[in-house]
Amino acid sequence: MSGIVIYFLIFLVTLRFYVTRRSRSRREHHKRPKLPPGSMGWPYIGETLQLYSHDPNVFFSQKQKRYGEIFKTHILGCPCVMLASPEAARFVLVTQAHLFKPTYPKSKEHLIGPSALFFHQGDYHLRLRKLVQGSLSLFALRNLVSDISAIAVSTLDSFGDGRVVNTFHEMKKFSFEVGILAIFGKLETHYRQELEKNYRIVDKGYNSLPTSIPGTPYKKALMARKRLSKILSEIITERKEKKLVENDLLGCLLNSKDEKGLVLNDDQIADNIIGVLFAAQDTTASALTWIVKYLHDNPKLLEAVKAEQEGIYKMNNKFGQTLSWNQTRSMPYTHKVVLESLRMASIISFTFREAVADVEYKGYLIPKGWKVMPLFRNIHYNPEFFSDPQRFDPSRFEVAPKPNTFMPFGSGVHACPGNELAKLEMLIIIHHMVTKFRWEVVGSEKGIQYGPFPVPVNGLPARFFKQFSNFNN
Repeated sequence: MSGIVIYFLIFLVTLRFYVTRRSRSRREHHKRPKLPPGSMGWPYIGETLQLYSHDPNVFFSQKQKRYGEIFKTHILGCPCVMLASPEAARFVLVTQAHLFKPTYPKSKEHLIGPSALFFHQGDYHLRLRKLVQGSLSLFALRNLVSDISAIAVSTLDSFGDGRVVNTFHEMKKFSFEVGILAIFGKLETHYRQELEKNYRIVDKGYNSLPTSIPGTPYKKALMARKRLSKILSEIITERKEKKLVENDLLGCLLNSKDEKGLVLNDDQIADNIIGVLFAAQDTTASALTWIVKYLHDNPKLLEAVKAEQEGIYKMNNKFGQTLSWNQTRSMPYTHKVVLESLRMASIISFTFREAVADVEYKGYLIPKGWKVMPLFRNIHYNPEFFSDPQRFDPSRFEVAPKPNTFMPFGSGVHACPGNELAKLEMLIIIHHMVTKFRWEVVGSEKGIQYGPFPVPVNGLPARFFKQFSNFNN
């Protein structure tokens, strides 16, 4: 009998231990943050097809309406958490940026180069960012106004004969030439032509299927990338031999030494030059294409911009001067048009980060290794921050937007270091475009195409015509 009692007591103790542990486990489970709501879509492909086969605006807005400002999905083979509020964007990009590293597909890293500054965190990134920012500072840009103006005039003259042009492609040529100017200063013609020819091949394969099969766009891009390295090596060697001290980006990269006195090697310099070219070209060209469309579609807006720019042109014409740095800083209405264009177009719709550890945000778990995507476009179109967001209204920028609600160039330590150059390009070409040309958009197709940046359908076919005004009267 005593044996039965002992076994019964052991059973009770064991049962109590099991129940207590399970209860504690349940409490701990309830305390642990849970994954955000959302759908992961089909196995492996997730919701990639939904995102890339439809208007991304619709995809993002539908998700936000259904799940709120934080939701999960699965895109390009990666589990993702999307964030659609200013507070979340600041959390990822600014206050807790050390927990989220920049991330790109390896295929793209191979084409740009692994040493490019936006593939890194830490001291190397800070060092390279400081160099790029220094070469593109307001002080440095002052000296580029006349040269950018010359490029703008030459670009517009090249297609201002009334023939139909692809506006986006023409603006890409303009932004490429400005990029070359900012990186190398005055570069010999044969170098510039070879750089452009091979860069175009790399650019074409950048968003293609990453395969090494001969003849495919990606394989051609890899081969062109090797040629770019060779060309850049020749330019770097020549600059070193001449011992020139220049303030352009190449000069800054060549003259840089870290705290140990080490200089950047040629591969590091080449990777960062190509990275800057990629960062500076398509985004600026896309924004400029939208500006052409917005001005065309809003005659009163165009007249207001023309009135401001013709006042500057008239003064310069009277005194035999060219557009100056101070004048580019005194274009209040045109500047607001640029800002509103950047908001409406939202060229950078989102950015990719990767959680380097498990992170909790507002009670939700962002697991280590998951991609994190702050959705700039959703924030720019939120009526809480921008009333009637679908309407093009430059006057909304008469008052500065609330913090972290307007991020056309990103935010935090990985924000675009060339944002002032991009805005300067836009102001300069707008000045020459509205004072010397008129244009008409060809066709009535409406819509947006993504490749990957948003541009009007077919690159906005248009005709440009030179016009002459007598400002002396």
